[in-house]
Amino acid sequence: MIFSARNMVVISVRLLVALGLLQVLTFAALLKAENTDSQFLLFPNATSGLQERHSPGYCAMYDLCGERSDGKVLNCPYSTPAVMPDEFLSSKIQSLCPMISGNVCCTETQFDTLRAQVQQAIPFLVGCPACLRNFLNLFCELSCSPNQSMFINVTSITKGNCTSTVDAIDFYVSDAFGEGLYNSCRDVKFGTMNTRAIQFIGAGARNFKEWFAFIGHQAELGTPGSPYAINFKSRPESSGMELMNVSVYSCGDTSLGCSCGDCPSSPVCSDYEPPPQEKDACLISLGSIKVKCIEFSLAILYIVLVSAFFGWGLFHRTRERRTPSSYTKPLLNFEDEKHTAMKVHGMVPQETNAQLSAVQGYMSSFYRRYGTWVAKNPTLVLCMSLAVVLILCLGLIHFKVETRPEKLWVGPGSRAAEEKNFFDSHLAPFYRIEQLILATMPDIKSGKSSSIVSDDNIRLLFEIQKKVDGLRANYSGSMVSLTDICLKPMGQDCATQSVLQYFKMDPENYYRYGGVQHVEYCFQHYTSADTCMSAFKAPLDPSTALGGFSGNNYTEASAFILTYPVNNAIGGAGNENGKSVAWEKAFIQLVKDELLPMVQSRNLTLSFSSESSIEEELKRESTADVITISISYLVMFAYISITLGDASHLSSFYVSSKVLLGLSGVIVVMLSVLGSVGFFSAIGVKSTLIIMEVIPFLVLAVGVDNMCILVHAVKRQPSGLPLEERISNALVEVGPSITLASLSEVLAFAVGSFIPMPACRVFSMFAALAVFLDFLLQVTAFVALIVFDFMRAEDNRIDCFPCIKVPFSSVESDEGHQSEKAGISGLVYAGSEPSDLAYSPRLQESKKNLDRVAEILMVKGNINFNQQNSPNNPSCRPTKEVHAPILGIWGVKLAIIAAFFAFTLASIALCTRIEPGLEQQIVLPRDSYLQGYFNDVSKYLRIGPPLYFVVKDYNYSSNSRHTNQLCSINQCDSNSLLNEISRASLLPESSYIAKPAASWLDDFLVWMSPEAFGCCRKYVNGSYCPPDDQPPCCSPDEGFCDLGGVCKDCTTCFRHSDLNSGRPSTEQFREKLPWFLNALPSADCAKGGHGAYTSSVDLNGYESGVIQASEFRTYHTPLNKQADYVNSLRAAREFSSRVSDALKYPNLSIFSVLHVLRAISGYLEDSINQHFYSTCCAVFIVCLAITSSVWSSAIILLVLAMIIVDLMGVMACLDIQLNAVSVVNLLMSIGIAVEFCVHLSHAFSVSQGDRNQRATTALGTMGASVFSGITLTKLVGVLVLYFSRSEIFVVYYFQMYLALVLIGFLHGLVFLPVILSMIGPPSVYDVPLKQEEEEEPPSTPARLG
Repeated sequence: MIFSARNMVVISVRLLVALGLLQVLTFAALLKAENTDSQFLLFPNATSGLQERHSPGYCAMYDLCGERSDGKVLNCPYSTPAVMPDEFLSSKIQSLCPMISGNVCCTETQFDTLRAQVQQAIPFLVGCPACLRNFLNLFCELSCSPNQSMFINVTSITKGNCTSTVDAIDFYVSDAFGEGLYNSCRDVKFGTMNTRAIQFIGAGARNFKEWFAFIGHQAELGTPGSPYAINFKSRPESSGMELMNVSVYSCGDTSLGCSCGDCPSSPVCSDYEPPPQEKDACLISLGSIKVKCIEFSLAILYIVLVSAFFGWGLFHRTRERRTPSSYTKPLLNFEDEKHTAMKVHGMVPQETNAQLSAVQGYMSSFYRRYGTWVAKNPTLVLCMSLAVVLILCLGLIHFKVETRPEKLWVGPGSRAAEEKNFFDSHLAPFYRIEQLILATMPDIKSGKSSSIVSDDNIRLLFEIQKKVDGLRANYSGSMVSLTDICLKPMGQDCATQSVLQYFKMDPENYYRYGGVQHVEYCFQHYTSADTCMSAFKAPLDPSTALGGFSGNNYTEASAFILTYPVNNAIGGAGNENGKSVAWEKAFIQLVKDELLPMVQSRNLTLSFSSESSIEEELKRESTADVITISISYLVMFAYISITLGDASHLSSFYVSSKVLLGLSGVIVVMLSVLGSVGFFSAIGVKSTLIIMEVIPFLVLAVGVDNMCILVHAVKRQPSGLPLEERISNALVEVGPSITLASLSEVLAFAVGSFIPMPACRVFSMFAALAVFLDFLLQVTAFVALIVFDFMRAEDNRIDCFPCIKVPFSSVESDEGHQSEKAGISGLVYAGSEPSDLAYSPRLQESKKNLDRVAEILMVKGNINFNQQNSPNNPSCRPTKEVHAPILGIWGVKLAIIAAFFAFTLASIALCTRIEPGLEQQIVLPRDSYLQGYFNDVSKYLRIGPPLYFVVKDYNYSSNSRHTNQLCSINQCDSNSLLNEISRASLLPESSYIAKPAASWLDDFLVWMSPEAFGCCRKYVNGSYCPPDDQPPCCSPDEGFCDLGGVCKDCTTCFRHSDLNSGRPSTEQFREKLPWFLNALPSADCAKGGHGAYTSSVDLNGYESGVIQASEFRTYHTPLNKQADYVNSLRAAREFSSRVSDALKYPNLSIFSVLHVLRAISGYLEDSINQHFYSTCCAVFIVCLAITSSVWSSAIILLVLAMIIVDLMGVMACLDIQLNAVSVVNLLMSIGIAVEFCVHLSHAFSVSQGDRNQRATTALGTMGASVFSGITLTKLVGVLVLYFSRSEIFVVYYFQMYLALVLIGFLHGLVFLPVILSMIGPPSVYDVPLKQEEEEEPPSTPARLG
């Protein structure tokens, strides 16, 4: 991941500072050519040779005697006595080197130059006084110590025309001092660059010897560093010499104490209690096997439950055998089953002892009257219902699709959205990223990739860059180039992250600087070498431009990473973003057409992306599988047409088929979806791609099930009845269950509309209305269509061509004895409407007698009142003859119960293994160019995304504790925010924080510090004075700066006495903060805030003493998997909350551009759990309200919960992650699960007989409809999705839908009948069948006349 815009500027500070600092460290290079001091005349013979005298009070070097050809000055090798300075020089020396008093070995000019150069290092170290003191002591002893000759030995000189100059020295320093110096400085932060200061003043030295080696290295001509060699030694080799061993201060010293961020080893910090670590999962050891506690507990629970259940089953079975009763009847006694079935399906009027609930009774009465009315007025009903839906569809003219990921996954009122909006409006929107990843091909045998750092590959980069620079995009008639939109933090050059920055992005510098060797040199000296500085005046960290390396082995990198930061606009709108989007589209096309072939011809790989790539590819993905989805729906439609018809005889198929009815039903389903979308579009709710892909599938599943139930119910009625009565009886039979299921689904989805994730909330809203409209259309328009279709069939008109009528003789034999049925049926119902029977005892008694006659005629006269339910009917035969008998076996029942409970408990254990997140590759089409890009990002990038800690309402007044609660320099609280971030960066595995934070507050306080005398300065008139190496103090066109120019009278802003314990007053803070934010960083003052912190502080209204918003930037560790993104967000949130609570500072939040897209995962689990609890309660309440049976409602709830839990268990087995798509599928599964459960349960509750008989009856009627309406229809449609081009369809639709259909079938048609046959609720008829038979007259003949 690239550096942010603020980083770019800060990096420039590092390099300029480091350049000057190297001169400080080498002392001789710090001195400019000056006239020889008068004291030089005291030693006229010193030029004759190298004179050594190692005695106290003697110097080893004194004054300046020449310079190298590159202008770097050189010392004189004069072994002279130390000189007593005048009082003014002595006071100046003591101000910087308080341990040196008396005689000295430096002139006033030398000391002034030393002081001017040392100021470059002070801003790095002033935050830790102990480190700064030790660092200054090293160079004070080297420069001015009166005993210089005791530990410095000139080992080599260069003779000139008149003088000799020092070429090499030995500097004897004790290991104790070196170790103490390094330990006091190694952890000091350089917040501007989110790293440690030792990276810049010591080239990342890992111990003091490496640091000394870096300091003493003799620089080549034209390169920064010491003009002569300084060899640090720890053992004197000449007699009379000793080690330099002045006092060294620990960073934990109480008088010069550093902050915990700069000195974690301080006693104050060591007492700090580390943050609580996540506890390891509870494990139980079973020998060599370790099992999770939850899995072990579930296994014990399963054993207990199964043992208890088997014990109960054995006891119950034994009691059954000892007690003869109706329960001992065969499960499939045809005569009894036929008798009860006739009563259930309307052939026998309902007895007065039926205990229907008030709601069910009202619904039955309503549907009886309503069914008759619809059958008599089908045209009116059809036109009215369609008119309502078509009016809703008019809203489609306002149809819009939301494709922006942040709008889909994060709600406008969510925490992540509020954090993003606050950050964008108060600070600055995160920049846009355009990126290329150029990598070598892995070796076929070893699988390892070779280094990409070669001459040919770098020249290829220049060719690529030339084409990118020459790219022009048309935006509203104007041509847009990269320079028009790119991020320019420090001038006119783009902050492009590329190794070409080591050549200033200029191909002419390639051979001038040394080609590949220069690149490898810059890998190690990017912070110090002037030739390695980027074109935008900042150092380029190799880790941002290289990939595929380990540690700091940059030369082993196997990938170049080219990143183009582009300006962004708030809200993603505006002219600026319009230009960027236009250029991005042209950029992607350039890569595809020209760059990709160019790179592949060199046997390299190229992956690429732009800021708008994901959105564009999502749009393309929405149309990538149109054909596949269409085929899926066509296959389902074909099956629907077949299953609704009567296919027992091929000769009559063209009349008995229901193709036109099936097509009409599908159109009704689609109209319900369009009506829902139209309504919400009219009120301004945008649709989503998920809605267009999932809701038709859902509503078709529910609609087809209702279609099958309704059609089969009508076909179960005696064909001799008038059509109005058949429709009426069918609606009485199945209307309550359809209503119960639909209301349960509508309420379940309505509850889902409270989910905070927009994609799920909008889906739930659309689905609830679509299911409700589908229900209304099913009981209105589709019932009317059934009337028309049956009228067509009875009139022998051909399906799909109703205008064509066939002769009756061609289908007469297939219809059977119609006249006999009509005659018998007419006798049974003569002179009375079925609805009147329940209220006339006389008619009821007469009807009983007529029913017996009808039954005799059915058996002996071969007259079949119930064609669909006869044993010979093909559609019911598998259920009647195979499915039900197998489920009726006691052993099978026990095995099914045990297996399903095992599945559910195992799924509960597996649910804990579902990982949140959504792999980006899955969302995109399989042929998308972003597939390779995301793979390369995970493979090659070595730095994570930026993380911002945002502080609101920071009170900077001197009376507030906020400053010390936030900062991390000395005098700050040990548990301050920035100190805590530094500690967290030491534990990146758990915190996901890679570096200390860049702190504008720390740098501002250091910038104002009197010790940083080159930073905060003012003219005599009180206005801001820049550092001496910046205009107007120094002209950029001059080779050196005139210290006697316009800035000669500038003084530091404050003296120590002006500050209160080192802190500025409220007025001082208010006045100097704008100075700091506008101050350019340079070698003389690396802490300037311009560029680095320009947008880190919101100055609106800051005059009141409160800063509304400011941010502290750090970086995540590389995030390679979705789990890393989710865990990093969770860790950052927990860290922020913990620090906020500890500091009692509630106005602390976090922001990362990638957190916005993953924020849903942070609260997804809790939100989904709450939603499923609410949904189950809603379904239970609806079932209870309609059935008035807690028993029946509880069984439905149990099976529904098992289906959802088992589906989640399958998700864990298939490695399907928990995200918006899978959550939407789980929401949909609730609706389909209700369909599997409610119809069968309702049929069971209104059947007569013992539990086995009622379960068999329910299976034979509703079971067959559910199996053909949902299971087979969805199965044939789902199988087609396997051939989808998009991985998301294969994983989240094919796999999840297939699992849902199979799990729903197994639970609804296997487990539910078994559980009902064993512990199902009692029937609504309170008189057992055996008792009813005893009460009926044994042989009273029926009177027919």
